[in-house]
Amino acid sequence: MRREITSEQDLRDLLGEPTQRALDKDRQTFTPEHRAWLAASPLCLVATSDATGRCDVSPKGDPAGFALVVDDTTLAIPERPGNRRADGFANILQNPHVGLLFLIPGRGDTLRVNGRATLLAEAPYAGRMEVKGHRPVVILEVAVEQVFFHCAKAFLRSRLWEPGTWDPDAVMSRAQIAKNIEHQDESLADIQAYYGQQYSEGLYRS
Repeated sequence: MRREITSEQDLRDLLGEPTQRALDKDRQTFTPEHRAWLAASPLCLVATSDATGRCDVSPKGDPAGFALVVDDTTLAIPERPGNRRADGFANILQNPHVGLLFLIPGRGDTLRVNGRATLLAEAPYAGRMEVKGHRPVVILEVAVEQVFFHCAKAFLRSRLWEPGTWDPDAVMSRAQIAKNIEHQDESLADIQAYYGQQYSEGLYRS
């Protein structure tokens, strides 16, 4: 049997109402606790959607503290060299609303930031975002509308940070996936070489 949920009341009938404690977590400005988390986080997931609602989630990672707190209501994330698809950035040009999720390895709780994004080619603080001589050519600047800490239950259920559960060989290697789907005309050896040492050495090269 398939029963669709078509209204918020249907949803609330199933899930119940959020507690006041959960609602009271929301802030519109960064507190010292938020700032400390951002200074320790090396990874952020950036969720966007275009004007029609088509969604994208893109990971952004750098040394801890890569997300720069510009002021109490503004956050900036540098773009680093990648595959140049820029799906999320293209979305932002149509719809500025973004959702950010900041992680710290080993921690189950996360920091969520929602707001309105602007893409910048230059900013007064760009020099503070330089890593290994790489100055970002695009900066994602977010005007904060909502910030709060999210509980650890999803991470506890998944056992994400428990090394005993890790099995990176449960699926085929990235090189083999690329060979099967994306680059069938290339040799596996060449693809493995691409994803080897030179891939790591080129993290900050355009």
